[in-house]
Amino acid sequence: MMTAHILIGISGWRYPPWRKVFYPKDLTQKRELEFASRALPTIELNGSFYALQRPGSYMQWYAQTPAGFVFSIKANRYITHILRLQNIETAMANFFASGLLALKEKLGPILWQFPPSFKFDAGLFESFLKQLPQDTDAAASLAEKRDSSMQQREFFKVDQKRPLRHAVEIRNKSFETEEFIRLLRKYHVALVIADTAGKWPYKEDITADFTYLRLHGDAELYRSGYKDQALDRWAARITDWSQGVQPPDAQLISCLPPPQRNCRDVYCYFDNDIKVKAPFDARRLLQRLNLESGLAALDWSHAEDPGEINPTKARGAKAT
Repeated sequence: MMTAHILIGISGWRYPPWRKVFYPKDLTQKRELEFASRALPTIELNGSFYALQRPGSYMQWYAQTPAGFVFSIKANRYITHILRLQNIETAMANFFASGLLALKEKLGPILWQFPPSFKFDAGLFESFLKQLPQDTDAAASLAEKRDSSMQQREFFKVDQKRPLRHAVEIRNKSFETEEFIRLLRKYHVALVIADTAGKWPYKEDITADFTYLRLHGDAELYRSGYKDQALDRWAARITDWSQGVQPPDAQLISCLPPPQRNCRDVYCYFDNDIKVKAPFDARRLLQRLNLESGLAALDWSHAEDPGEINPTKARGAKAT
C-alpha cells in the first residue's frame, strides 16, 4: 500500500537575521546549508528565481545535504515575469541546462510563480504547460537546446530517469476559472496553495498527485508567525491531503472533484522569513505531524515566541 511523503521546510536558507538565532552563533556561513538540511527535510531553493545558478553550486548543495533530503526549485523569473511566457523555448532550455539535474534524486518539484499583473490566457498557458518536461530525460533533451550564453556553465547529464513535478503559484484573480483547473489536471501540474495574509488568491484545488503549500504569513506577509491554532489547522489539512482527500471546507475554484487517490505527497514551505519565524514554524508543524524523528535538535531559546513552542519535545528530537 502506498503511503504519502510529507516534507515541510523553508524557502531559502541564507538570511543574515537567522544567524545566532536559528543558526548556532559559532556556525560559519558556508555551513548554513549543512545545518539547515539536518534540521529540516526540505528547502525551496529561491536563488534560481533571481538568476540562473551554476552547475558547480548544485553539485555543492547536493554534497552538503544528507541522504533523503529534497530541494524544490523556484523557476527563473525571466520566463514568468520578463518574457511572460512569450517565446520562452530558449529560456526554458537555459534554465534546465543550468545544473538542477545535478541534484539527482534530491530534485523535488519545480515552482513556477507568476506576478500579480499576469492574467490567465488559456491558449498561452496551455502552450507553456506543454513545454514542461515530465521526467529528467525530457528535461535533459530540452536543456540540449540551450544557447551560447550557457557555454562552459551547462549541465544536462542524467544519472537515472526520474519523474519531474511542477507547481504553479498564481497571484491574479483571472485564474479563478474552471478552464485553468482543467488545464492543470490535464498536464498533472499542482496549484500552489499560498497563504499570503489575504493579499493574493487563496485556493485549494487539487490538480496533481501531490500538494504544494507556501506559507508566507497568515497575518502579515513575510513577517508574522503562525500561532498554535493556525498550525493545528495546517496539520489537519495536510493530513487530509496526504490521505488523498480534500478538507471539507476547502476553498475551491472548480466544482469538479480531483481524481481519486489513496494518498498524495505534500510539500510545504514557510516563507515568513523576515523575523526568523520560518524555520521554527516549520519544526513546530513537523512536531504536530510526528515527523521530527531523525532531525537535528534546535536551540529554541532564541525563538521570538517561546510561549508558542514546546521546548521539552523540541529538545527530545535527535540529531533535511
